[in-house]
Amino acid sequence: MFVVTLKFSQNKAKAPELMEGHKAWIQRGFEQGLFLMVGSLQPNMGGGIFVHETTREDLEAFVQEDPFVVENVVRAEILEITPARLDDRLEFLAA
Repeated sequence: MFVVTLKFSQNKAKAPELMEGHKAWIQRGFEQGLFLMVGSLQPNMGGGIFVHETTREDLEAFVQEDPFVVENVVRAEILEITPARLDDRLEFLAA
């Protein structure tokens, strides 16, 4: 599984004009079965995403399609996690 952080960058002020495209990108991530959760990094630092069922290469390509990344509104970092111990409710992540 992966955790993607999207931390605000130099062009943060452009976020409002790119928000619809960013939301559409998030929707595509859910529709494709990639995203498990999307939320805000506090306090007002950007966003975070839990991702499952993809390769690092495919995820990197998908992240590069986010208008916020394209326009340098955020800087993306992808962390790959290999689960070693899981609560029963998250057992699907072991696959």
